[in-house]
Amino acid sequence: QVQLVESGGGLVQAGGSLRLSCVVSGRTFSNYFLGWFRQAPGKEREFVAAISWGGGRTNYADSVKGRFKISRDNAKNTGYLQMNSLKPEDTAVYYCAADFGTNSASSNAYDYDYWGQGTQVTVSL
Repeated sequence: QVQLVESGGGLVQAGGSLRLSCVVSGRTFSNYFLGWFRQAPGKEREFVAAISWGGGRTNYADSVKGRFKISRDNAKNTGYLQMNSLKPEDTAVYYCAADFGTNSASSNAYDYDYWGQGTQVTVSL
């Protein structure tokens, strides 16, 4: 079994920054893609970013390109989402997820096998 635990969320003013972390435990000897998704109240879960095992492949939603950066440290079994120039519309619960099967930095939530419990990010004006 695989467990993912996010941390680093909080309240920040517009224009500020946050770094989310995602610690993965369990099946960490296998290569997997790591993704970040978010869900705002009353909205569907949406893709934010994804990264390959080695970090050579990344994928970003258009809404966060140039502001967010996904990375990972496999030695620490940890993924990161650096979020800069935050906007109120970035307010959501952020989830990390692990994909062991598709071999792509997928934006499709159905491709991900395991999910964390989420961390709240709130951006105020």
